[in-house]
Amino acid sequence: MTKPLWAPWRMEYIRAAHKSSGTGKRNCLFCRLLRAKDDAKNLILIRGKLGFVVMNRFPYNNGHLMVAPNRHVRVFEKLKPEEGRELLDFVQLSLSVLGRDMKPDGFNVGMNLGRVAGAGVVGHLHIHIVPRWLGDVNYMPVLADTKVVSEHLGKTYARLRRRFERS
Repeated sequence: MTKPLWAPWRMEYIRAAHKSSGTGKRNCLFCRLLRAKDDAKNLILIRGKLGFVVMNRFPYNNGHLMVAPNRHVRVFEKLKPEEGRELLDFVQLSLSVLGRDMKPDGFNVGMNLGRVAGAGVVGHLHIHIVPRWLGDVNYMPVLADTKVVSEHLGKTYARLRRRFERS
């Protein structure tokens, strides 16, 4: 007999998916986060002049971060040089903070540009940073369409926010 594994956060993701999938600024997930004032509620770790770092609310692994420009831009080649520099500075800072705090065995860092490439937020480019540990892949995503995240987002946010503030 199959036993259910409850993942109530998935319903929030399913309901929000259509809101963040468009290319316009009005419905853009990242633009909405930037307009909001409550960084803790929205999991924003640090804001810069041209970009910001935010935790992924539906992470692949603990510590899954995203680095995005403040400006709503879809095409990587359209980034201004100073935007690209700040984004890479934030990627470097994020790798340093996550490395010290979570001690992963490695990282996946990359972008999904365009819907066919897997972009969930098509109109606002962003860089994913996913900490990886030896043995962090198991059968759950394949058999149960469920990812086990071992620490509450709020607890991870509080700890990482302190580390970003000190960096």
